[in-house]
Amino acid sequence: MTKILVTGATGFIGTHLVTQLHSRQYEVFQLSSKLGHIADSMVWKIFPDAEVVVHLAAKTFVPDSWINPLSFFNTNFEGTVQSLEYCRQNNARLVFLSSYLYGVPNAVPISESADLKPNNPYALSKKLAEDTCQFYSSFYNIDVTILRLFNIYGPRQDNRFLIPSIINQVLYKESVQVKDLYPRRDYVYIDDLVNSILYAIESPQRFDIFNIGSGISYSVAEVISLIQQLAGTNLPVYSEAERRAQEVMDTKANIDHIYEVLNWKPKWSLQEGLSTVLKEYQ
Repeated sequence: MTKILVTGATGFIGTHLVTQLHSRQYEVFQLSSKLGHIADSMVWKIFPDAEVVVHLAAKTFVPDSWINPLSFFNTNFEGTVQSLEYCRQNNARLVFLSSYLYGVPNAVPISESADLKPNNPYALSKKLAEDTCQFYSSFYNIDVTILRLFNIYGPRQDNRFLIPSIINQVLYKESVQVKDLYPRRDYVYIDDLVNSILYAIESPQRFDIFNIGSGISYSVAEVISLIQQLAGTNLPVYSEAERRAQEVMDTKANIDHIYEVLNWKPKWSLQEGLSTVLKEYQ
């Protein structure tokens, strides 16, 4: 039985992943903030040897990264170094969940070979973590698979993120208010993400990087319209027309590489995913 250590096991992604790992009869060790900070080496000593580390633990809410960048570097970068050290000492391999690092892209869809242009402290912390993963793979011979996530959504996601924020307004408010209606994002349902992690666990790579997206982008206005359609509402929609500095207006993942190497592709449409999330609220 493969032993898997999951960091961030009690978070949004972690809870979904751990359920699937248990259903597949993996032995799972769960590292969460209740045991201590991910960047503390002593926390890692609690666990016996595992064969695979799935490193999910991270601070992810981008606006907070501008307010307290140090906490993001401490958790996202130093925490990843600790995960790599665990792998080095226990001869384990790593599946690392990274993020969208392409800034304003030169073209869409965006492939893994596109220029990396982190444009906020959160993205920079993930870029530094990726660089360290590549170093450990090259010089310590650790197998590392990096998954670059586009926009993940699903049940139990923090209400500060766009889709749960819109759903809460559609179901419980008299109108929907957002910052900007025009930015387009590539949305991936949580079950598709979990499947990509399982594929990465079951198909080790010496070092590789894969985009996790749907290959389709939707504007904020389109997401609101689809949620209202599914919820049977017709609330007025207001935009503050507030465009963030260095706003990325369109993200769309090229997912050819992960299909070619791991045979993974998303199964959930945005409409199917949103319908399932709405049921969790009702």
